[in-house]
Amino acid sequence: MKRIHFRIERRKPRFPLLSQPFFLLIYIVICLGIFLIINLSRERMTDISSLKLAKEENIPPLPETPPHPVLQKKEITIQKGQTISDILTEFGFSPQEIFSLRQQVKPTYDLARIIAGKKIKFYLNDQGQFHSFEYTIDDQQFLRVRKENESYQAKLLPLPYKIQVKTIFGQIEENLIDSINNQGENDLLALALAEIFAWDIDFYLDLRRGDTYKIIFEKKFLDGNFVNYGSILAAEFTNQGRTYQAFRYSYPDTGETDYFTYEGQSLRKEFLKSPIKFARITSRFSYNRLHPIRKVYRPHYGVDYAAKVGTPVQATAEGQVTFVGWNGGAGRMIRIRHKNGYETLYLHLRDFAPGIRRGAQVKGGQVIGYVGASGEATGPHLDYRIKYRGKYINPLAWRFKPVHPLRPEYLKNFQQKAQKYRFCFQITDFFSHFLTNALLLL
Repeated sequence: MKRIHFRIERRKPRFPLLSQPFFLLIYIVICLGIFLIINLSRERMTDISSLKLAKEENIPPLPETPPHPVLQKKEITIQKGQTISDILTEFGFSPQEIFSLRQQVKPTYDLARIIAGKKIKFYLNDQGQFHSFEYTIDDQQFLRVRKENESYQAKLLPLPYKIQVKTIFGQIEENLIDSINNQGENDLLALALAEIFAWDIDFYLDLRRGDTYKIIFEKKFLDGNFVNYGSILAAEFTNQGRTYQAFRYSYPDTGETDYFTYEGQSLRKEFLKSPIKFARITSRFSYNRLHPIRKVYRPHYGVDYAAKVGTPVQATAEGQVTFVGWNGGAGRMIRIRHKNGYETLYLHLRDFAPGIRRGAQVKGGQVIGYVGASGEATGPHLDYRIKYRGKYINPLAWRFKPVHPLRPEYLKNFQQKAQKYRFCFQITDFFSHFLTNALLLL
């Protein structure tokens, strides 16, 4: 009997690099990154299919529309002292036509309010005749005026922004603004991030070298040019070893928007940690401090923030103004009464913000005055104080409670959305750690 010998051959892998752990990990990271980008992009794009009716078979076919005429665009910049009448005259409008156009457009927008320096886009047909013009009113809307037969139709329309979602992560070396500038973004993004975490982190006093952050945010583009930032969708900040996360959520029924932790706690507290953004503390709360002018030891019931003259001062919580004016050695001062027995005082101001007077209602974060050196002050600074039930407390040591947690009926929906951003943060952590280790091995 013949013996049958079986020969087993090992086939080479189809992708030999993927058989090596190092390259396999890189492959996995790339795949997960692509998956995440696709999902985040889908979330921000309009779902075209949702615009279709449920029973498409009952929808009649759309009538054929003639092709749009090719229009010639001419863009002009409004000069100082120039009126809409001056501009329309250049495009061949008679005085009667200008009067008719202005009267028909006025219920929608008064063209006497056009601003020098802004642009108007005129559109002409193939015969060089006026078809329409567009004027950008603000960063949200623009006016379109179109000629239809012998009349003019005016509409206010939202600006056609294109929104891109971007993710950055970084580490603090000197300060938050410099770090974000090094990522290619501008100061406004840093200020927006600081505002979200301002209830927990004082971005001058609390920051340490090595603190890290991650931001998922929107960028607005118009005609291919970056215009402004949209919303920060999610953010994470690790300060002195403690990590804070914030996820943006809009209630489906009211449209009200706020930032919450994954567990549904509001990022906002009863009071902001600082009345000034990015200010330096020069003197702390003390029961026995040498007065810099009187040269005697006595209590200092506030925290001194050194800042340039004119630096905005913000109310640290919602409340009612009970005093505005001069108060001896305190100089120009504002006192605000808050709920739950709290009161805040702002001393040595240069002047007060418009509308700040006794009885005025203010919101947390609202600018109420400006740093100065009025009263007994050796230099420009703000002396900030808090009273609780009539007694001074240490603003830096007092623990304030969160307010307005997420409504329980929306917690599940919120966490489903927030989980995508948490996954993005985890991938960022993995990629950063993996890249660091890989560089160390080189």
